[in-house]
Amino acid sequence: MALSVHDAFSAGRRNRRRRSRRSNLSEINVTPLVDVMLVLLIIFMISAPLLTAGVPVQLPKTEAGALSNQNQPLTVTIREDGSIYVQSELTPFADLGPKMRAVSSAGYDKPVYVRADGKAPYAIVAQVMASLSTSGFSQIGLITDTGGPSSGAKAPAGGPRSGPGDLP
Repeated sequence: MALSVHDAFSAGRRNRRRRSRRSNLSEINVTPLVDVMLVLLIIFMISAPLLTAGVPVQLPKTEAGALSNQNQPLTVTIREDGSIYVQSELTPFADLGPKMRAVSSAGYDKPVYVRADGKAPYAIVAQVMASLSTSGFSQIGLITDTGGPSSGAKAPAGGPRSGPGDLP
């Protein structure tokens, strides 16, 4: 028995070979997708710190941890020269009380954050906080940078010493 070129068995083998070649082409190549996602990740990592808008100040450093994020907190900023900003709007101290009373009476019950420059006069910071307190805000927080000196006193290099003026 002679086999012809158009035999049924050989035709089946050819179709299988063609299908296997085509199946390789039908797979999705995810490498370009991963490349695009990594580029987007880098772009967002670089641009995220630039999106923090506000008045530039040198915040003092403390070792306190960060608070949980809230939607649009009310921020009062005090610059080194003593100028006061509510959000990013310059506000004279005389107008701070009435402006904050209006915000408080409108039903704002979230915390108010005070961002004071480390070189700002302590008297102005205290007056602003007192004005916020008398305006009806009970939750007032100070914003600082993390990674500063410890809140506890460290012993001197020579060891603990007690003198006549030291507390026990």
